[in-house]
Amino acid sequence: MEKSLAAAHVLGLPTSSFTRVEKFRDSSVRNAQKHQFLQLRCTAVDQDDDWEGSIRVSDEWQPHRQSLRRDTLSTNSLPTPVERNSRPSPRRSSNQRLAASYGAGKGDSISEEDEGGNSFTVNAASNVTGKSRGEIFLERALGARDLITSGETEVARELVVKSKKERKKKREKLAAFVSRRDEPCCYGCGAVLQSSTAEAPGFLSLDIFEVKKKHHQLGTVLCGRCQLLSQGAMIPAVSGNGGYGEGKGFVSSDELRAQLTHLRYEKALIVKLVDIVDFNGSFLTRVRDLVGSNPIILVVTKVDLLPKGTDLAAVGDWVIQATIAKKLNVISVHLTSAKAATGISGFSALMLRQRQGRDVYVLGSANVGKSAFISTLLRDMGERDPIAAAAQRFRPIQSAMPGTTLGPIQIDAFSGGGSLYDTPGVHLHHRLAAAVSPEDLPLLAPRKRLAGRLISAPDPSLSLVGQSIFWGGVVRIDVLEAPENIALTFYGPNSIPVLGTLTPQAEVFYEKEVGVRLFPPGGDRAKNWPGLVNQEVVRFTVNSRKRPAGDLAISGLGWIAVGVVYSEEEETGYINHVVRLRVYTPKAVEVFMRPSIPVGVNAADWYEYMEVEDDESEQLIPTLVY
Repeated sequence: MEKSLAAAHVLGLPTSSFTRVEKFRDSSVRNAQKHQFLQLRCTAVDQDDDWEGSIRVSDEWQPHRQSLRRDTLSTNSLPTPVERNSRPSPRRSSNQRLAASYGAGKGDSISEEDEGGNSFTVNAASNVTGKSRGEIFLERALGARDLITSGETEVARELVVKSKKERKKKREKLAAFVSRRDEPCCYGCGAVLQSSTAEAPGFLSLDIFEVKKKHHQLGTVLCGRCQLLSQGAMIPAVSGNGGYGEGKGFVSSDELRAQLTHLRYEKALIVKLVDIVDFNGSFLTRVRDLVGSNPIILVVTKVDLLPKGTDLAAVGDWVIQATIAKKLNVISVHLTSAKAATGISGFSALMLRQRQGRDVYVLGSANVGKSAFISTLLRDMGERDPIAAAAQRFRPIQSAMPGTTLGPIQIDAFSGGGSLYDTPGVHLHHRLAAAVSPEDLPLLAPRKRLAGRLISAPDPSLSLVGQSIFWGGVVRIDVLEAPENIALTFYGPNSIPVLGTLTPQAEVFYEKEVGVRLFPPGGDRAKNWPGLVNQEVVRFTVNSRKRPAGDLAISGLGWIAVGVVYSEEEETGYINHVVRLRVYTPKAVEVFMRPSIPVGVNAADWYEYMEVEDDESEQLIPTLVY
């Protein structure tokens, strides 16, 4: 009896009425491998009499909801299989059509045996990577059945309890998201509207709040903080790990991240944004922890800031190689610019094809350009879709302040149903924005096209060894070992100065010039500046006079290309020349070593495109659109 009850629990069947569950098939159906029907034969005990019946598994059958009617169950014979009214879609594979004949849902797997006793498996594979709900249900059911058969009833009970806890957690996550979505929010930042705390996000005066609420217009107003941000004010609202120390923390970075965890349990299309200027710092390597197995489109933003003459095809190939190296599977890679509207039309067309009725969520680290990207996307979609054109009226606010968006912003942008969501940025503690004052944040955002600033010895016979180079007041680089013609090229915000001095005088020079010639930090904020406390020694090897040895990327700022200065008359050499640098940064700010990104007019002379070995490897490479 205990075994039967445990099996009924796993299968989701009423435990009060079933005493035995077993699987069988109708042997009268011809062509066992294409037209068999999976059935559940159940013996039930009623209060007054015994009766026996059979249930055929179908697309609509849900074990935890299906009610069994006594008058529809035959007590003497098996039910005759009901043929489908329409033929399967020609787009389905043979396995999917075979699974459909079993009544299995998309993604379900069914194991059977043919007339000769040979086992085979039918799988209706889902277009979304990962196991479907049908596969998970069947796996648990068969696993519990095997445990019960072998006498391990306690283990089966533990599986049932674990399954219930997982379902409860999923319901709680979705319920929390739905309940928050039903609350009136500011359309500019997503904060819940309130009239109690004037300095908090989402504030509206009580009279305006009541009037808008009376006329059902709370979704058409901006909160006081958004109005100030749109005028250029820098008002921090995020605290905690990756947040900002100054100002009152109304929400923590962990709370913003928790607002995205429901995506693991939803069917959605994920658009992941990465800043090309801060590629490594804004990549979100562990994005799968947030979105689960949902498909991802990778969008690289701000490509208009790359140096003049840059070949976007080479940059796109470099991005694909970096994405594969980080072991992230994506559908496609798009090079875009919200300011210049570059690549937006190509992304819009592919997104509409891949959406398939699902909601679209735009994710990315803080200040990566999500709101600007959405505004440009709505403008492009509005040329063809009146629903998207109407949604432009209440688009998210744009600001240089990281943490502008504080909650999911739902935008009805698709005429066929479904929504586009702007989400809060993920705040990362290793980015420079978390270390500087809010007043200095505009300095970290490049406004113009990047121009590489070359630092090299004034005479080819000299070397940079023994020199210290400061990038504002936030980065210091000591050259410990290098060939004579070593060159460092700085790519980042043009407003942050690059200055150098002798290494023995570096400490005195920094204390004197920080806040004056070395900024950020600027002005009086330099008095409370903790200084450059992190130290790390990095090593590069120069093997070509044209190809840089690599990039040194500073999280949240930019990158430094390490190479050599050469002339066309020089012969090739430079084999195994070592470059050692000591890098100083503020606390928690990380540095990354990576292959050089091909920027500028000279990149075509040294960049090597990725080689594809065979057709199978080519299918695994995401599509590049720019």
